[in-house]
Amino acid sequence: MNMIIMAGAGAGVSPFVFQLAIFVLAIFVGYFVVWAVTPALHTPLMAVTNAISSVIIVGALVAVSSSASGISLSSGFGLVAALLCAVNIFGGFLVTQRMLAMYKKKG
Repeated sequence: MNMIIMAGAGAGVSPFVFQLAIFVLAIFVGYFVVWAVTPALHTPLMAVTNAISSVIIVGALVAVSSSASGISLSSGFGLVAALLCAVNIFGGFLVTQRMLAMYKKKG
């Protein structure tokens, strides 16, 4: 019993495993939060998603510009993140515009 306690106290969790666990938990929380939203709140949810993506794209651009000597792993991931955020932002604006158009009177 003492050996188990001593082994647990001295051994640290790998940073990769810790970050992977947080990522997996974020996926589950995001899934359940989004599916619990009523249809009337989808437009405000999309607006918040666009705001979050606009903050994320700033970090992605910083990651792209962080490499002074050519292409590195962080600049590659930053480029992919910037592209995915751009698709999310522009697609979100199109969906929001279409949803708001449903509330306008035709005539």
